[in-house]
Amino acid sequence: MGRRRAEEFLELLGGKGFAEPNPRPMFPNPPGLLRLEPHSGGLRDRIWWGAASNATAVWAAKLGMNLQSSTLKFDETGEPFHIQQAAQIRAFQMAWTQAGHARTPRISVSRSIFPLIDNRDRAYFGRGGQEEDKIGFLDEATRAIFGRGYTAEPDVLIEELRKDEAIAAADTLLLTVPNQLGVAYNVHIMEAILTTVAPALSWR
Repeated sequence: MGRRRAEEFLELLGGKGFAEPNPRPMFPNPPGLLRLEPHSGGLRDRIWWGAASNATAVWAAKLGMNLQSSTLKFDETGEPFHIQQAAQIRAFQMAWTQAGHARTPRISVSRSIFPLIDNRDRAYFGRGGQEEDKIGFLDEATRAIFGRGYTAEPDVLIEELRKDEAIAAADTLLLTVPNQLGVAYNVHIMEAILTTVAPALSWR
């Protein structure tokens, strides 16, 4: 049902008429069914789809949607999370090319990254516990893999993140932050990433 609704949604964003006009409009209507207004010609290219499986990523590519792959994915091969996610990205890119879309798609992945800069960081995140992928079940038949978090001193983080194949394959990295710790602390985390980690990895 979700996929069917998504396909209808994309058609409407493209300008397809769907609404019966008021028989007594205040202002004259164009002939035929009415489209969504205000219409944005480029909005159709800015739609993202979150995919938890390779098959869903391929489906999204065929429809011309950008790919958002988060910190959870169906465990389809038993390999580490970042390797499976990189394979998902490659499947998306191949399907995109085969579909013949003219533009370059956007691809994002999500990560939890916490540089240990001061004693607050060490108190909140210095005890570890996120350094390995985790396996769980979404239902009786769906085995999922949850991607690890990255928590370490900046020089260690840089080397660990350099090995993440999915981050390397994506064009956008979304950072998950602990909003319960407040705005000021999250600004501190972002500044630490931008100043101690991002330059070494050529992130911009």
